[in-house]
Amino acid sequence: MKKLSILGSTGSIGTQTLEIVRENEDIEVVALAAGSNILMLEEQAREFKPELICVFDEAKAKELEVKIADLNIKVVSGMDGLIEAATIKSADTVLTAVVGMIGVRPTIAAIEAKKTIALANKETLVTAGHIIMKLAKEKGVSILPVDSEHSAIFQSLQGNKKSQVSKIILTASGGPFRNSSIDDLKNVTVEDALKHPNWSMGKKITIDSATMVNKGLEVIEAKWLFDVEFDDIDVVIQPQSLIHSMVEYIDGGIMAQLGTPDMKLPIQYALFYPDRRVLGGKRVNFAEIGSISFMKPDTEKFKGFALAYEAGRCGGTMPTIYNAANELAVSKFLNKEIKYLDIAELIKGAMDKHKVIENPSLDKILEAEKEAHEVVRSLSERLC
Repeated sequence: MKKLSILGSTGSIGTQTLEIVRENEDIEVVALAAGSNILMLEEQAREFKPELICVFDEAKAKELEVKIADLNIKVVSGMDGLIEAATIKSADTVLTAVVGMIGVRPTIAAIEAKKTIALANKETLVTAGHIIMKLAKEKGVSILPVDSEHSAIFQSLQGNKKSQVSKIILTASGGPFRNSSIDDLKNVTVEDALKHPNWSMGKKITIDSATMVNKGLEVIEAKWLFDVEFDDIDVVIQPQSLIHSMVEYIDGGIMAQLGTPDMKLPIQYALFYPDRRVLGGKRVNFAEIGSISFMKPDTEKFKGFALAYEAGRCGGTMPTIYNAANELAVSKFLNKEIKYLDIAELIKGAMDKHKVIENPSLDKILEAEKEAHEVVRSLSERLC
C-alpha cells in the first residue's frame, strides 16, 4: 500500500491526484495540505480520512478543526504545519503541488526524511536546485517530475544512457497569445490571459503560460532535474499540445512522449513509477488530428521567457529574483493593478537591480525573494 502526503490538495494538481487515488485501491492518503480552502478540505477530509491536515492560514485551520471535530484528524497550520505534513512518518511519497516558493522548505524537509518526491512545484528547483538535487543524492531520494513536460522528458529517457543525450527539447503551447502581435498585447485583460486554448490549470500558472514565463521556469527546472547545460535545452511551440517534450540523442534519434493534454497521466506515472497503469480518458486519434505544427518562440513578444535563460545562466540568486518578481507581478496583474506587458518589465527591473550571490544558502534565497518583492512593489507604484 502506497502512503501519500499531498501538499496543495485543493489545487488543480492536488484534486486530480485525488481522482487517481479514487481509482486505485492500493494508495492511501495520510496527509493533506492547502492554503485556506477549508470547504474543499473538509470534503477531502471526510472522504479520505487522513491522519493530518495542514491549513497554512492559522485562522482557517482553527475553523476547520471545529468543522471536523468528529473525525480523528490532527489539524496544523503555517510553515511548521506544512513541514509536518511533508515529513509525516507514515508517508512514503510526498506530492508537492503548492504554488510558489512556499514549497522549498517542506520539500527539503521531506528529502531529509527520505520521502520519495513527486514534484509539481517547479519553484523549488528554480530557486534551490543546487541544494535540492545534492541533498536528494546524499539521501538516496528519488525526485519524480509531475509537470507534463518534465515527465515527458523523464519518460523519453527511460532505457537510454544519460551520456548519450544530445539535447532536451521542451514543447510549449504558446498560450492564448501565440498568434498575437506585441501591439495586440498592450490591452490584454485578465480574462483574455486566463483563456488557455488547451490546458485547464490554476490562475497563476495559466498567466505564466500566457507570458511563457512558465516555460522559462521549466527550462531552469530541466537544467537541475536532468543535469544539462542551458545551451542544450531548446524550446519549440507546438500548438496542439500533443507532444509534451522530446529528447534528442547523439545519433540524431529523437524520443518524444505524446498524449492528450491531461495532467492525470504524468501524475499517475510519478505515483506508480516504474509501472504504468490503466488510465481512462480520451486517446489521441492521429487521423483526426491530421497534422502537428511547430514554431519558434518570439522572444521579443515573450520577453519574460527570454529573461529565464539570462537568469539561469547567471545562476546563484538570480533565478530566485526572476521567479519571485514574476510571482508578485502576476498577483498584481490578476488583481488588475498592472497591465499584462508590465509583468516582464517588472521581472527585468528586479533582475537589473540585483547583485548576485553565488551558491546561496536557503536563508539567502529567502532574502532574495523578499528583495524581489520589494523592488516589484516599488516599481509597480510608478506604473499606476
